[in-house]
Amino acid sequence: MKTVITYGTFDLFHVGHIRLLNRLSELGDRLVVGISSDEFNELKGKKSFFSYEERAEIVSACRYVDEVFPEHNWEQKLSDIRQYNAKIFAMGDDWEGKFDFLSDYCEVVYLPRTEDVSTTKIKKTLSKLKKNELEKIESSLHDVIEIVKTMSHD
Repeated sequence: MKTVITYGTFDLFHVGHIRLLNRLSELGDRLVVGISSDEFNELKGKKSFFSYEERAEIVSACRYVDEVFPEHNWEQKLSDIRQYNAKIFAMGDDWEGKFDFLSDYCEVVYLPRTEDVSTTKIKKTLSKLKKNELEKIESSLHDVIEIVKTMSHD
């Protein structure tokens, strides 16, 4: 049995995640996924919308994934490769070259990401929507204040 191992935060699960997990699963017979714990995300300066438990449940529900486990630190990858007897370590190509040192223990593969889809991009878009809404509210409040000022002068 050929096991493929990968890692990620998998926050705001989207079609890019599905497509990547599908392609990863096609590399072997079994796909195991390390999901960044909330504490590890904090160390990386990241904040997930969903908790580790929720993200693990979501990823576990994906038909391409056979098992999930928590990723607590950068250093655990080698022990995870050994524990799961992984023959392939695979990540999105945004990590290209960062894990080549693992090629002494298994095949290292970097797959292209789905274009124009990323959790970071989704979060930025949502942030802009919120900002635009706040600006509209602020503008409306400014208009109301001006009307009240005009009325109080009359």
